Amino acid sequence: MNLLLDLDGTLTDPAVGITRSIQHALAGMGRPVPPARELLRFIGPPLRGTFQELLDTRSGEHVDEAIRRYRERFVAVGMFENELYADVPEALNRLRLRGHRLWVVTSKPHVFARRIIDHFGLTSVFEGVYGSELSGENVDKADLIHIAVDREGLAIEDSWMIGDRAQDILGARANGVASIAALWGYGSVEELRAVNPDRMARSMRELAEWAG
Repeated sequence: MNLLLDLDGTLTDPAVGITRSIQHALAGMGRPVPPARELLRFIGPPLRGTFQELLDTRSGEHVDEAIRRYRERFVAVGMFENELYADVPEALNRLRLRGHRLWVVTSKPHVFARRIIDHFGLTSVFEGVYGSELSGENVDKADLIHIAVDREGLAIEDSWMIGDRAQDILGARANGVASIAALWGYGSVEELRAVNPDRMARSMRELAEWAG
């Protein structure tokens, strides 16, 4: 099978780095800074939408400033305030050894995603990493899945998208790709059930056992 895996909330737990970087951006703009627990729901969705909501604005100038301040901290330290979920390395190696082909497909800019994958020593496990551009282009998960499937020449009927948020499931469906909801991430069970994934998995270990 061709397995397309989300990054944040699926392979890694990035909560500390992402929430602290959001807080850094808001504080730098003189805005109220919510506690980290209130920012967990923003792990996964595109950053631009996050700051549109937190700043209560559609102003491109203000959102761009927030993203710049976020990346200021994220690139320096936040990127690595991150950890792999415990069963991820073993599960990925098992999938690879069984002949499955693996890609990362994330809304995070690919320049950051590749550094994170390399930091955790997983580069050799994946055929490639697909992510958005720093400009915000290709941030939509449906677009990213389309690009990955098209460039890699993947058979739709043998491809699965695995992710922990609704946009992973909806992006897969938009491309005719089957989906697996990762219940160990940051999307609630209610959020994921509402978008009707083809399967649900409670852990990467369970996913690897299912794939055989």
